[in-house]
Amino acid sequence: MHSTRARLAIGGLLLVTLQMHVAAQFRDGPFNDNNQLSRILDYISSSWTTLTRSTTTCKGISDSKFTGKSLLYLAADVAISQALTASLRRCNVRAENLPFRITGPGQVGKNGIHPPGLLFLQNPYVVPGGRFNEMYGWDSYFIIRGLLREGKTDLARGMVENCFYEIEHYGTVLNANRSYYLTRSQPPFLSSMIVAVYEAETAHRAADRGWLAKAYRDAERDYNMWTSLPHLAGETGLSRYYDFGDGPVPEGLHDEVNYYHDVLAYFIREKEGAPYLVEASTKNSLPYPEYAARACAEKVHSPQAKCEHFNYVALNSEYYKGDRSMRESGFDISFRFGPYGADTHHYAPVCLNSLLYKTETDMEKISSWLGDAQAARLWQERAVKRGKIIQDLLWNPKRGLFFDYDFEHKELSSYEYATTFYPLWAGAATPEQARAVTGNLPVFEREGGLAMSTHDTGVQWDYPYGWAPIQLLAVEGMRRYGYNAEADRISRKFLSLVLVNFQRDGNIRAKYNVVTDSSNIGLSEGYRGNIIGFGWTNGVFLELLHELAKSSIHP
Repeated sequence: MHSTRARLAIGGLLLVTLQMHVAAQFRDGPFNDNNQLSRILDYISSSWTTLTRSTTTCKGISDSKFTGKSLLYLAADVAISQALTASLRRCNVRAENLPFRITGPGQVGKNGIHPPGLLFLQNPYVVPGGRFNEMYGWDSYFIIRGLLREGKTDLARGMVENCFYEIEHYGTVLNANRSYYLTRSQPPFLSSMIVAVYEAETAHRAADRGWLAKAYRDAERDYNMWTSLPHLAGETGLSRYYDFGDGPVPEGLHDEVNYYHDVLAYFIREKEGAPYLVEASTKNSLPYPEYAARACAEKVHSPQAKCEHFNYVALNSEYYKGDRSMRESGFDISFRFGPYGADTHHYAPVCLNSLLYKTETDMEKISSWLGDAQAARLWQERAVKRGKIIQDLLWNPKRGLFFDYDFEHKELSSYEYATTFYPLWAGAATPEQARAVTGNLPVFEREGGLAMSTHDTGVQWDYPYGWAPIQLLAVEGMRRYGYNAEADRISRKFLSLVLVNFQRDGNIRAKYNVVTDSSNIGLSEGYRGNIIGFGWTNGVFLELLHELAKSSIHP
């Protein structure tokens, strides 16, 4: 682990710049010395320990999203050792095998595994924080970046190996290692994790070719899941998010009190709600009647008019499929794919297909490292093909931005969203497209960094909220195409935002309001709290700080 002095050296080069920016942007005034930077770096360093969990400890097994006795599941073909049973007995936890062997995410029925429980993983891992007390799919990439920056290579490698374990025993890299996540994955950052860990290790020791060969096989299996039915986006040649489960998600109800009732009320009230609703004269004849509502069966033309006949209305299965698929995207909740993400599974998203392009280029690199020229050529061909489709189908030349494609209606979305920077990060954009996207930075840029969208919908993945991963991907995407001044500016803004809020609250959060420069957030829907921790914000802070310092030396 880096010492405080070593970590301060990383940030010391830009401390004066941050002081000036904070002084200009915030009334609280500048940081007058290294104390604040030292405190936040110490906080992040200690967080790797406080946020580390294991499936063999009491702290790691607890799940605040459910009440009742905790349960640990192991794969159907994995023996439950006496040592594990004894360890769990101290936590009042029992271990069981899953009822059948799982080889893919579509094998778990719509009713899921009951009772719900944690899924065993071999190695310790870092969790996001707060109620998110398990290892998450795409969070792990940004956490791993932070771990590698602080020299915690073994912990980072163990997390990647946990992804391999999930693929081999639970069918895919899971949304997180809980039984109720067995129906979906999360944005595919696995190849990026592999490359990051391998390059970090080979910088200090001999290459582990055996590990890399295993990584290649599991990454290919993960890739095949995303590029096969039902994850294909129609005839576009691209992919989509798709949860194999049906109905309301059980894990969201702890933090999303009345969420489905509120969504139902919205669709009843708004004209666009018809495709997502089903009516019946009796409540119990509707799907998921616990979320049904009583509504007037005839049109009432004035508030004073009295309704004579009532029906019951509920959200239909199509809505729930979109809702679940939105959660696989990681952007839960946003109106980007229709209200409350209801149409997510009808889109070929910019983010997912940029990540698959990145996977293809990573796999070309890994194949070359392994000495397999034929496989490298195959992956290169796949990347060229996908890159061309992204450039043609997801690009709006008039707007100068990338958008998601509605393959059901064969039209490009007009919803401005910060995932427009993903093709830059992955290298899938042409130089002209990168220049146009960077030129449109003011669409998203605010006082504290990049806002997710231009739409204030009251949910956490829209305006005015900004999230650490998007700042990093956008900054690195702009740097990739030579726009260092713009990347430096966004970095300073977001770093200053996190620093000022840390100075006030003494913690790091999951999300920030980049318009008011605050972590004090109240949401109307979805995850209403702002979780303290926070794994990926910690990692991104370190990476932005390091890259900004490096840019200051070599502009």
